Amino acid sequence: MGENSAIEWCDHTFNPWEGCQKVGPGCDHCYAETRDQRFTGGAHWGPHAPRRRTSASNWAQPRRWNRKAQAFRVKHGHWPRVFCASLADVFDNAVDPTWRRDLWELIRDTPDLRWILLTKRVGNMPGMLPYGWLDGAFDHVGLMITVVDQAEADRDVPKLLDVPIAGRQWFGASHEPALGRIDWRNIADDGTGSIDALAGLSFCQGRSEPAPIARLSWIISGGESGSEARPMHPDWARADRDQCATSQTAFLFKQWGEWNPFAPNQQRAHPIGTVMLSPPRDDWDGCSWRVGKARAGRLLDGREHLEFPEALR
Repeated sequence: MGENSAIEWCDHTFNPWEGCQKVGPGCDHCYAETRDQRFTGGAHWGPHAPRRRTSASNWAQPRRWNRKAQAFRVKHGHWPRVFCASLADVFDNAVDPTWRRDLWELIRDTPDLRWILLTKRVGNMPGMLPYGWLDGAFDHVGLMITVVDQAEADRDVPKLLDVPIAGRQWFGASHEPALGRIDWRNIADDGTGSIDALAGLSFCQGRSEPAPIARLSWIISGGESGSEARPMHPDWARADRDQCATSQTAFLFKQWGEWNPFAPNQQRAHPIGTVMLSPPRDDWDGCSWRVGKARAGRLLDGREHLEFPEALR
C-alpha cells in the first residue's frame, strides 16, 4: 500500500493503521471510508469503530525506502516524500497511543525520508507530538492540515501556526476538496486580529506593527473526486495560486476532480445529467461539466502547478 504513490505530491504513502470518522464537510464523500466499506463493511469507520493496525510487513516498508533514499535522490533529485496517512489520521484520539509512539520511533529512525503528516485534527496535535520533537531528530517532518473553506481556515490555521517547530520542520495546508474560496492572507484570529498565514505576520488590535509568526510554506489546492463529488469553482484555485505567487509560497494544483469548469466545446458530448447548470452556491456563475478525474486533468489556466517547499526539494 503506497510505494510509488499515484498521489501527485508524494512518492510513497504509508498507513500505520486504518480507520477514522467524519469531522467536517470535507469528509462527506471520503474515499478511505468508501474503501473500508468495500473491503470490511465499514468495520473501522465511525466514532466507536476500532482502528486496525496494519501488518508488520507494511511497517517495514519505510525502513526499506530509507535504505534506498540516497539512490532515489540521485535518480529523482529529491529525498523520498512520504504521505502519512491516506487511510487514517495520525492525530486521531481513537487510536491506541502505543501505535502512535511506534510511528514516531519509525519516523525518527528514517531521517532520509521527508515525512508529510496531514490531519483534520490539528487541535490534538500539540499533545501528541513526540518527546524530542524540537531536538533535531524530527527535522525531516512537515505538518499539514486540510481545510475546505474560509471558516475552517479561520478555525484551524491559527492552531497549526501555534504548534512549536524548529530547524527544517515546516507547515502547510491542503485546500482539498475545495468547497469555497480561502483568503490565506487574512485569517481571522479569535476575533482580536488577523493573520497573514503566507507571510507569517500577525495583526492585532491596538498594535501598530505586525508581529512575526510561523507561516505556511505550501498550499495544495484541488477539487473533489468520486461518484458524489462537488464541483470546484476555478476562482478558488486561482485565488490560491495568486496568493502563493505574491508571497513566494509553494503552490501545487492537484486536480479539478470529477468536474471540469470549461466550456462544452472543449470536451466530448456528455449524456443528460452530467452538466451542472444551476449554481451550487449563490456566488457561483457558469456551469461545470462532469467528465471524470482523468479527463478533467490538473491544468489551471493552461499550466501545471507542481511546486514544493524548500524542505521537500
